[in-house]
Formats: sequence, structure tokens, C-alpha cells
Amino acid sequence: MFGTNLLANFEEVVAVILFGIGFSTLLLHRNLIKKIIGLNIMDTAVYLFLASMGYIEGRLSPILQNGATGQEAYINPIPSGLVLTGIVVSVSVTAMMLALTIRLYQRYHTLNLDEIYMFAQREK
Repeated sequence: MFGTNLLANFEEVVAVILFGIGFSTLLLHRNLIKKIIGLNIMDTAVYLFLASMGYIEGRLSPILQNGATGQEAYINPIPSGLVLTGIVVSVSVTAMMLALTIRLYQRYHTLNLDEIYMFAQREK
């Protein structure tokens, strides 16, 4: 019973596991690059979850094909649009985080958050 539900919802289970891995990486590591990687893993998990929720077996992509005009012939296009928009936003946020990380490294010569905080407190 439990195993069959997991296999039936394989994509959702993988998305939850990936989100947990990313979240634990974000919380447990002090290195800024590892935190950025953890956040990107979490983003990917959310995109996988949205894409798997929007897919309906046996339906077509939301582009007019083979003369089918009824809405029952196509999948819901909103999750796909959300995933594409989210990817664009996450790439921009990742680029900004990496730029800030480079600036912090140039100033403090470390990527450890505890050390950066300690150095910043001394500068006050």
C-alpha cells in the first residue's frame, strides 16, 4: 500500500527529497557557495514538483496540434509558465548572490559566514 503510493507519485517524492537536501544544505553549512548550491537545489525541487503536478497522462502540450481544439485534449499551461518564470528569476538571484559572494571574499578573504560576521563586527 505505502510502496505503491510512493511509486505512483515518484516525481513528487523525488521533489520532496531534493527540497530536503537543499534545505539542510542551506541550514547546516557555513560556506556561502554551499548555501547558494542548496538554494538552487531547492529551486529545482520546486520546479520538478510544479511540472509533475501540471502534467496529465495522455494529454498534449498546450499548442494546437492535430486539429484538437477542446481544453480536455491539453495539459494545464499555467504550471509550465510558472516553472519558466521561476527559472529566469532563480538564475538572476543566483547571479546576484554569486556577485555578492565575490565581493565578500575580496573584502574578508573567506567564505565562512561566521568569520565574515566576526570580521564585520571588528570593523565597527
